[in-house]
Amino acid sequence: MKRYMSILSDMELKMNEGHYRPGQKLPSVRDAAKRYGCSVSTVVRAYAELEKRHAIYSISQSGYYVVDKPEAESAGKDDGKIDFSSAMPDSNVFPYLDFQHCLNKAIDTYKQQLFTGGNTRGMAKLRQTLVSHLANDQVFAKMEQIMITSGAQRALEVLSKMPFPNRKETILVEQPSYNIYLRYLEAEGIPVVGIPRNAAGIDLQELERKFKNGGIKFFYTMSRYHNPLGTTYNAGERKSIAELAGKYDVYVVEDDYMGDLGEDKAFEPIYAYSRTSHVVYVKSFSKIIFPGLRLGAVVLPERLAETFHACKGYTDTSLLSQAALDVYIKNGMYERHKKKISSQYAARVRAVNDAVSRYNGEGWVELSGVDSGVYIQFKLPQPVNLDRLMKRLSARNVMAVTGKPFYLTNWLEREKFLRISISQVKPERIEEGVRIIIEEVKRELGR
Repeated sequence: MKRYMSILSDMELKMNEGHYRPGQKLPSVRDAAKRYGCSVSTVVRAYAELEKRHAIYSISQSGYYVVDKPEAESAGKDDGKIDFSSAMPDSNVFPYLDFQHCLNKAIDTYKQQLFTGGNTRGMAKLRQTLVSHLANDQVFAKMEQIMITSGAQRALEVLSKMPFPNRKETILVEQPSYNIYLRYLEAEGIPVVGIPRNAAGIDLQELERKFKNGGIKFFYTMSRYHNPLGTTYNAGERKSIAELAGKYDVYVVEDDYMGDLGEDKAFEPIYAYSRTSHVVYVKSFSKIIFPGLRLGAVVLPERLAETFHACKGYTDTSLLSQAALDVYIKNGMYERHKKKISSQYAARVRAVNDAVSRYNGEGWVELSGVDSGVYIQFKLPQPVNLDRLMKRLSARNVMAVTGKPFYLTNWLEREKFLRISISQVKPERIEEGVRIIIEEVKRELGR
């Protein structure tokens, strides 16, 4: 990342975290240059870019100041609710201006291509850019292995219905797991079985038995920042899963759609451990930029690529969105935004953990032990009545989601928990929300 972009990112982070408040004067160019150990011209460039983004303004002979948020932007947003339920990205950190710039640039750069029907595999320029972009996450692939889809969910749908070379039919899913995908599999009548996963991980011996005897087509897993547990497999588990897949000719569909929202910088996905090309890697760009973008990518073993292409069948994504994403990544904006949003989310996760430490002295709830990402599991004692607990929390304006929808309909061995999401909750309300949850759990047990 260029030096001025690093300074820009740090300044934006400080503004978002309240270190620099609306109307406050920023350090002078010379002072900032000393702080960051760089030249004055580098700071000037960073400040100029912040002005373009309407984040700061300058006054001649005075300096640079943080822009006040318009009243319309801040009015009416606080409905009094403490929202631990929504998994939608925080709209306050959407890169509107950055992406608007990229859309305009994309029209100028790719105007000839934008008026064609497009390639069903995805725009070639974007796929080529993703070769190096994905390599940063230890996902090494040729352009021919990468295909663009309208979000990660679309990739999962195609994979679920297409035939695999192992000629098996049953999909193995973690329990609990991504609720929307589970409902899709059940609605489509696709053979599916589960395997327990909890905050401590997965039973690898049980996984091997399933791979060996279960007629498993592929194993669907979220290797990091799991929804709803929030946990990440350790390196040993990821390596073992890759080895078992090769040993028993079972494919792994690794859904890394939350991967960019955490601070884990030294992560090698299951894909990186596969020596037999049995891992499909799925990535989403919508969670980190904004949901309406509806762009994802799937990295396929070569033996699956043509079948996936044939089953996908048609262009399902906007060429303009693809072109803008290509510009966004190439200009370093993606990495800068990723650093910004992951840092903010990690601060909220720490705030949840700190609040639980303060109010959970008697161990009323059990956390899944995460320090990054979006989700945290609040495991509850079995005597707690979930329906009654949710009504009481709602009466106190606290919103959360129970673990019920994250299991297959016929799955019996369910843990009782709340899924806590930090993406929409206001940081200043986190402690209050955690305190209320623990008070109501304690009240439930008191019955």
